[in-house]
Amino acid sequence: MIHLPNRTARLLVLCVAVLLLGGVVAGVTLRAADRAAEKDRARADGPSVRSGEVTLGAAGRTVFRNMAWGPHRDEIASVADTDPTGPRTASGVRCLRFHSAAGTGICLQAVRGRLGDRYRAVVLDEHLRELRHYDLAGIPTRARVSPDGRTVAWTVFVSGDSYAGTAFSTRTSVADVRGGTLDADLEAYTLMLDGRPHRAADVNVWGVTFADDRRFYATVATGGQTYLVRGDRTDRTLTALHANVECPSLSPDGTRIAYKKRVEGVSSDAPWRLYVLDLRTLRETATAERRNVDDQAVWQDDRTLVYSLPGDYGSDLWTVPADGSGRAALVMKAALAPAYAGRH
Repeated sequence: MIHLPNRTARLLVLCVAVLLLGGVVAGVTLRAADRAAEKDRARADGPSVRSGEVTLGAAGRTVFRNMAWGPHRDEIASVADTDPTGPRTASGVRCLRFHSAAGTGICLQAVRGRLGDRYRAVVLDEHLRELRHYDLAGIPTRARVSPDGRTVAWTVFVSGDSYAGTAFSTRTSVADVRGGTLDADLEAYTLMLDGRPHRAADVNVWGVTFADDRRFYATVATGGQTYLVRGDRTDRTLTALHANVECPSLSPDGTRIAYKKRVEGVSSDAPWRLYVLDLRTLRETATAERRNVDDQAVWQDDRTLVYSLPGDYGSDLWTVPADGSGRAALVMKAALAPAYAGRH
């Protein structure tokens, strides 16, 4: 026979429930306090950041997205080339993705609204003043400027939010800075695969790196494979050159491509290693960086690659020789998307 609990038993159950709920709330509060304390420690231990003027392409200064906690997080900042761990100057201009060359910048921004965020690509002059902007169809992920600063490119996710899986779709656009003409979707170009035009519903293009105003390289995915492609804006073609290449970055001398390559025998959530491809011989060289690199690396010079890895602030910058020698080294904490004068 089942006995209904009496008033005392019901009160006891209620008290236990209140105590349990209080414990959960206290646990959540303590975890939030711990996270806040970690951020406070990071602010205290992190780089010095102050407001000031930032000029793109200024001699002796590296420009990048500041990731240090505080009021200047996500702002475009600069630091002395000779002291990358030294004081930073923050511009007040916030970007989710950024790149610059020859005094032109491309800044992919979030625009807050009552109905949610929307995104735009903003072309900046050397003083970070807006020249023009374009509405974006999705979440920003890659951005590049041509070496002479006349052409910009960006990639967004229009569905999905990670290159690690297969359920994503991208849109990559290229714009002429001076005339404002826009190739809104590089998937409209003719893709040449194995010497023949290739058309398929699953084609995705991302990660542009420029040789000049007309020629560029990018990643194309189709049929479960990725390819390095050479793009031609005049002919409106994408020509496949080499398989298993993602997020290419052309060396300043135009002879090599740094890229992330999927390798076998590692976690599917962390599948990429940093490689360099010789464009003349198509010979691949693994760099000394053995960790997963989910970034479009940049060339600091003809010998050195710079790329991001997760850190206490979200992202730190590391460097490694491009020829496979040496070892990876931390170059700057709390930083992302560096741009070096005259580099890709």
